[in-house]
Amino acid sequence: MNAPLLEVRDLGVVFATPRGAVHAVDGLDFTVGAGEVLGIVGESGSGKSVTLRAIPRLLHANATVSGQVLWRGEDMLALPAERLRRLRGGQVAMVFQEPMSALNPVLPIGQQIDEVLVAHTSLDGRARRARAVELLGLVGIASAAARLAQYPHEFSGGMRQRAMIAIALAAEPALLLADEPTTALDVTIQDQILQLLLRLVDELGMALVLVTHDLGVVAETCDRVAVMYAGRLCETGTVGAVFGGPRHAYTDALLRSMPGTGTARERLVPIPGQPPRIDRPVAGCAFAPRCTHARPVCGTERPRLTDWAEGHASACFAADELGAPLVGAVA
Repeated sequence: MNAPLLEVRDLGVVFATPRGAVHAVDGLDFTVGAGEVLGIVGESGSGKSVTLRAIPRLLHANATVSGQVLWRGEDMLALPAERLRRLRGGQVAMVFQEPMSALNPVLPIGQQIDEVLVAHTSLDGRARRARAVELLGLVGIASAAARLAQYPHEFSGGMRQRAMIAIALAAEPALLLADEPTTALDVTIQDQILQLLLRLVDELGMALVLVTHDLGVVAETCDRVAVMYAGRLCETGTVGAVFGGPRHAYTDALLRSMPGTGTARERLVPIPGQPPRIDRPVAGCAFAPRCTHARPVCGTERPRLTDWAEGHASACFAADELGAPLVGAVA
């Protein structure tokens, strides 16, 4: 296998707050290679978006980031500011979760694309305009040349999302970090955006890390999946292996809480309880208080990530009770 483009090793993110330290990400490990789509899933507050923002160092000043984020062997967390600026927006780009807050409301869309081209290419003004028109056409925005002069408020939600993708793709990145790129979009536009991203992965050979809470989206679009809970990595592997036979009680509970693929109406199985507060130390497995498979050791000892098969690992003391195929689960 070729070396991965991105290697995240023991990533930790701690925010200093008036109420004390908040451990948003705790010891995360994953990799992603060229032409690969990795999905990161979990409940709200599990650390997905913080993980994505930590990679290109886009967190607030009260965040302390530890571990390593290796981009083609270079640790992005240790890079000097000038080198990081050349990578960020160039080789590594990001699509943010909410386009109305990520796009500048007082600048035309064309100028926002142009800023990236000025920073990361040697194109002259005429070539940059032609490239901007090409980018808007690439993401499916009609009358692209006329749209360059328009402002974000003149675009629909789906068009703003497409414009953000166009900006992210301006410098032809090798890695795209997409933080819930289909949030608040209707299912038709959602499918169009996802199909666009997959087409760009195929055509450009770029790697994609997709953060979402929608397991159906992961099943349809991703090669591998990483499941997070309370800032920790619960389970990782190919989508078929993880969704077909989960080896972590949290993954199993997530899948059982989803509507089945059959025609019969079935009662959904909710996950009891609430996620733990991450501003307090979490002993043992963070999911233990809500887990129907919990053992005494789960409350005192943190489980380590264990390989169950090639490309499939989980951190669960009850993994031996799990792994059976789920009838009617997302697949």
